[in-house]
Amino acid sequence: MKNRKICVVTGSRAEYGLLHWLLKDLQAEPKIDLQLVVTGMHLSAKFGSTYKLIEKDGFSIDHKVDIEIDGDNPKDIAQSLGRGTIGFAEVFSLLKPDILIVLGDRYEIFAAVQAAMVTGILIAHIHGGELTEGAIDDTIRHAITKMSHYHFVAAEPYRNRVIQMGENPDYVLNYGTPGLDNLSRLNLLSKEELEKVIGLKLGHLSLLVTFHPITRSREDTPKALTALLHALGSFADSKIIFTR
Repeated sequence: MKNRKICVVTGSRAEYGLLHWLLKDLQAEPKIDLQLVVTGMHLSAKFGSTYKLIEKDGFSIDHKVDIEIDGDNPKDIAQSLGRGTIGFAEVFSLLKPDILIVLGDRYEIFAAVQAAMVTGILIAHIHGGELTEGAIDDTIRHAITKMSHYHFVAAEPYRNRVIQMGENPDYVLNYGTPGLDNLSRLNLLSKEELEKVIGLKLGHLSLLVTFHPITRSREDTPKALTALLHALGSFADSKIIFTR
């Protein structure tokens, strides 16, 4: 019996971190041929060309789909989505995977799923059924759910939501979040080692801040950011680190 070809698409560090140990397990399975396709922010010098980190982790990248991220306004995103769909259609015609595994709700993943759905490739979606109120993520995530065949959700409420969307309960599995694998399998750094890696001395109180704008209401973004900065002003003696 020939090996099963399993294709995984990753577009950003955020979802690659969740997929890392799944990729390691697939890579180690002798009856599986892992096909890895990178896209999105991984290929952008602006965001650190993080595909190099994937290669450093010991993975071979089969294909790169450059969606040419020029900006984050609706027109730029729509054009990137179109380029992605065309690129993935070409890649899938070459790789001919038995199944595609995707995670989350980013628009480059949406492009990959569209191409796979039209070309008749089975799709497994991780982290479906969740809600991100006020964000376009919900629309993309639920659309990916409807185009997928297998659903690996992170908790029972999400399983129920996917079933309510009309998906076959037999193919909706409460798999849990793969991010938990990081807690049990990663070698954690000491405070001193972490300070060396990030190039910052951590204070008595350190805050890691991520700002996620409401993508359905862009005019509210400045107001929300101002409120966040005002609140952070209450922690005058802390070290504040913003993610990008």
